[in-house]
Amino acid sequence: MVNESIPKSPEPVHAGSERETLTEFLDWYRNALIRKADGLDPTQLTVRLGPSTLTIGRLVRHMTMVEDYWFQSVFAGEEDSEPWKSAPWDDDPDWEMTSADGMTFDDLRHDFDRSCEHSRHVVASAKSLELIAARESADRTVSLRWILVHMIEEYARHAGHADLIRESIDGVTGE
Repeated sequence: MVNESIPKSPEPVHAGSERETLTEFLDWYRNALIRKADGLDPTQLTVRLGPSTLTIGRLVRHMTMVEDYWFQSVFAGEEDSEPWKSAPWDDDPDWEMTSADGMTFDDLRHDFDRSCEHSRHVVASAKSLELIAARESADRTVSLRWILVHMIEEYARHAGHADLIRESIDGVTGE
């Protein structure tokens, strides 16, 4: 059984607008990922499967950075925020993941929730999904629609990873 301290997200709308559908699916996957981390202690947050370096803590931290990158930096064109701005990327290209090791769920969730709330504000403030991001990413010009779809894809993939890891820790499966 899934830990119930974080309520299950309501199912996304079935006949809403494009914006409602995309943002509700994104919120559903955000919630699915954070529920996988709920109730785990710092040691459990660092459990890995096989040769992979992925852990649930690292996935949450990674998605916190990805939220800030796509919505804050790329779409809104804002300056990188801390802790990403001063991170030692040259020494550790995976710093957003390795920095999660030893963090508590509460600390990971605080940063994750802050980033997601900022992302929601950026999306809600945009007049159209067709708006082009203020900055390019990897020499690509992208729209807000593309970013939303990409984020849903990224969360879906990582929620699947987290599901397998969580099941190996304590048998918890499901959303």
